Formats: sequence, C-alpha cells, structure tokens
Amino acid sequence: MKKVIAAFNMTLDGYCDHTAGLPDEEIHQHYTELLGQGEAILYGRTTYHLMEFWRTFLENPSEEKSMNDFAKAIDKIPKIIFSHTLKNVDWKSATIANRDLKETVLELKQQSGNDIFIGSRSLIIQLMNLNLIDQYQICIHPVVAGNGLPLFENINDRTILKLVKTKTFTGGAVILYYEPKTE
Repeated sequence: MKKVIAAFNMTLDGYCDHTAGLPDEEIHQHYTELLGQGEAILYGRTTYHLMEFWRTFLENPSEEKSMNDFAKAIDKIPKIIFSHTLKNVDWKSATIANRDLKETVLELKQQSGNDIFIGSRSLIIQLMNLNLIDQYQICIHPVVAGNGLPLFENINDRTILKLVKTKTFTGGAVILYYEPKTE
C-alpha cells in the first residue's frame, strides 16, 4: 500500500511562507530526488499556482543546475489539484480532481506504485483531520518569519507523532521525519 506523505517547508517559528525559506542547491537536490520517487503530488489551488513558477525554468533555464533539475522534476510528477473554483489547468502533468479529497486519497493508497505527496498546507490539515497521513517530512528552515500561516491550524484532535529520522543540510535546514504514533 502506498504511503501518503506530507512534505512541507516551514520556518523555525512554524509558519508556511515559500518566500521565507532558504532553499539552496542541497535542498533543491533533495526535493528533486524526492519527487522522482513519487507517484503524484496533491495541491490545492493556491499552492498549484505558486508551483507554476517552476515552469519558467523549463523555457528559460537558470544558471543554477539544481533549480533547473527541480523544475524538470516538478514538471514530470503528476499533480492532482483540489479546487472548488479552478475549472481547468494547462500544465500537461496536472489534472483537477474529480472526486473529493478523502475518496481520491483512499483510492490512490490502494493502488500499487510509489508514494503520494501532499504539497499544500490546506490539504495537509484536511488529511491530518481524516487520519490519512502516513508520514510527515517537515523541512524547518533556520528563519523566524514573525508572522504568516501556521502549518498546523484547525486540527481536530491531538496527534502524537514518532520521530523516525532526521536529515540536516549544511545551510542549517533540518528535515524531521515523523509518523503517527499508534498506541
């Protein structure tokens, strides 16, 4: 059975802000490799639109190879978009979900293949409340943003997690790998 993995970046003070992190070559390489191991990534409308930024690197490559490689990886992985307002997408590897989040994730988990990633804060919160996340890969950047959207907000129940692994980057970011603790 596939795992559903919440892979997300946040600041040291717990906020989600893609402009506050400090992505470097090493972090881009990590996420390029991670995306290469996935079956699909789930996005909400807002994050999907933010990720469209990477399409520009396909047409006009950067001088930084790691950014170009990440752009290719994000372009390649199938993206399933959950939105009540978005009616169509023009990214070839993206589709709009035709069922609700819970149904879609439960069906994906039953299929054979690689893991499913969740790349949107709103979807992480929803799936956490449904107890459908198998692993959290939270990359904490050594930045205090001071404000923004907290990653864990409006959570229904207390969730106890077990730390199963860590990965430290030379730039100071740390990925904490957690799995829900079963009692």
